[in-house]
Amino acid sequence: MKLSIVKAQGFVPAGSLAEVAAQTAPCNELLESGKGPGNDFLGWVHLPSSITDEFIAEVQATADLLRSKAEIIVVAGIGGSYLGPRAVNEALDHAFGLNGNNPRVVYAGNNIGEDYLADLMELLDGKTFAIINISKSGTTTETALAFRLLKTKLEAQVGKAAAKDLIVAVTDKEKGAARKLATKEGYKTFVIPDNVGGRFSVLTPVGLLAIACAGHDIKALVKGAQDMEKATGVDVPYEQNPAMQYAAMRNCLYQYGKKTEILVNYQPKLHYMMEWWKQLFGESEGKDRKGIFPASVDFTTDLHSMGQWIQEGERTIFETVISVEKSNKTVLFPFDEENLDGLNFLAGKRVDEVNKMAELGTQIAHVDGGVPNIHISIPVLDEYNLGQLIYFFERACGISGYVLGVNPFNQPGVEAYKKNMFALLEKPGYEEATKAIKARLAE
Repeated sequence: MKLSIVKAQGFVPAGSLAEVAAQTAPCNELLESGKGPGNDFLGWVHLPSSITDEFIAEVQATADLLRSKAEIIVVAGIGGSYLGPRAVNEALDHAFGLNGNNPRVVYAGNNIGEDYLADLMELLDGKTFAIINISKSGTTTETALAFRLLKTKLEAQVGKAAAKDLIVAVTDKEKGAARKLATKEGYKTFVIPDNVGGRFSVLTPVGLLAIACAGHDIKALVKGAQDMEKATGVDVPYEQNPAMQYAAMRNCLYQYGKKTEILVNYQPKLHYMMEWWKQLFGESEGKDRKGIFPASVDFTTDLHSMGQWIQEGERTIFETVISVEKSNKTVLFPFDEENLDGLNFLAGKRVDEVNKMAELGTQIAHVDGGVPNIHISIPVLDEYNLGQLIYFFERACGISGYVLGVNPFNQPGVEAYKKNMFALLEKPGYEEATKAIKARLAE
């Protein structure tokens, strides 16, 4: 992975980046020493290097068992419990589901859409399916609701005894409703480490099991993360440390009025990587009335919708572009005798060459239009490079949050909507809150 901040430096005053950059080493040291805010949730920092071959083999063996028994594997989880594995799987899967003998991996428990869940139940009718239930508590509304539906359907289709071998719980080591149920029913379980928050959990069983179930190489994914852990450590100076450089540049831009960061890709398969990134930075930095707003676009598609705003709208944005240097497949542009579309000048060229020129042309136009550009490139879209990208963003997020002056590892604001929802649903124990919110609505 390579990082370039050259096309962003001209948008901040001379010397300002150096001032912010000087803060990144102490912030990186806080991550390493565990002395900063949120230090109870720093288990991800050295997670890659702590993963053993034996652990990978255990995860792979469980995945292989599910793969041998199920046509469809349903991953039930929300937030970091599903965005990480989905980001990796959709980046590596066939774009149209032609994944050979691999089971189809689908996702539930990330919304409360009745039509979505009804469609999922229809998909599972008459199919052999397995469930990976990912929840530390077992009581998160979206996931608990979906899991109850899935468990009921699975037991109705194969019987309670057979169903227990088709359910894996990824949950807390000792406590919570999901752990209690798994122990009672005899499900295979994996532990979500207490010191790893959901948005940093893709390299735990939260992500690794679902990724292995889709047929992808989790050992290579972990190796990429391990190498990036070394490349971003406290012993690597700012000049060679991509996580520190990225954290410094984005915070410097923020100080000078760039309040929104748009993550850009030119590979449709990276769409869910953008969604994972938005949670990672949004939930980590958006607090204390601070934080860069994380947005994303899929180019060239969104150049025909959001492109106008990015080119000429309010100059409060900057872009971080993820570029994939080499496509995994080859498609050549054909020659046409009539040439009614006027595109014969492209005949014989790879489609990826056209895409790369669209990327370069857009970058030039946006920089000329007043949009700072940070550039990240990976050689190819595969497990190793995705592992590097994931850990790079995690490390940079921790450093960036400390530079910003917030605790990057809590999320107190997430609970606000839940309290209102439970009051409106008249959940036991919320009687006074129910009365209060109904009175507000009556006004």
